[in-house]
Amino acid sequence: MSDDLSAVANFLYEAGTLKQTKRTGWWMAGVRDPESVAEHSWRTSLIASIIAKLEGADPARAAFLAVWHDTGETRTGDVNHLGKRYTEGETDPRAIAADQVAGMPEGVAQAVTDLIGEYEARESAEAVCARDADKLECMIQGIEYRAQGYENAQRWIDNSRGRIVTKSGQALADAVLDTGSLSWLRTALGETKR
Repeated sequence: MSDDLSAVANFLYEAGTLKQTKRTGWWMAGVRDPESVAEHSWRTSLIASIIAKLEGADPARAAFLAVWHDTGETRTGDVNHLGKRYTEGETDPRAIAADQVAGMPEGVAQAVTDLIGEYEARESAEAVCARDADKLECMIQGIEYRAQGYENAQRWIDNSRGRIVTKSGQALADAVLDTGSLSWLRTALGETKR
């Protein structure tokens, strides 16, 4: 059992590298210090639970899928969409997950590989909600970067909005587009929107 848990401990350290792994697509938009993969995954999991609840799917399962969806990037880094044109065949997230869980207790290893497989297949309602959350989180981040003066983030906003497929995800995206990135603060302070 100790050897099995050593493999889990190694994975936990490996997963920690996502806190320093930057989302590289934002560099193309001129963002000097983009969010990390871990930061992206955290908000994605929150969004996934909300979309799933609105869609009548299991919010906990959708959030679970979303929090795990980019764990393979510990091994590949965050490859932006242009870079994927050249590396797609070599970076199957299911194969990466299988390597990552080698030596872990069988139940844990199977749970992780099943999760990554479900997310990648996008056949369950929860996986579809998690994927939409991934796109919506990117859109929201783009809006926040645009508000900081990164005009080129508009491309990510538009592309992400166009890839959202659930009715609830689309409605939420529209609401996000109609709401300023600091509207929450004005509301919390009782200020009126100007």
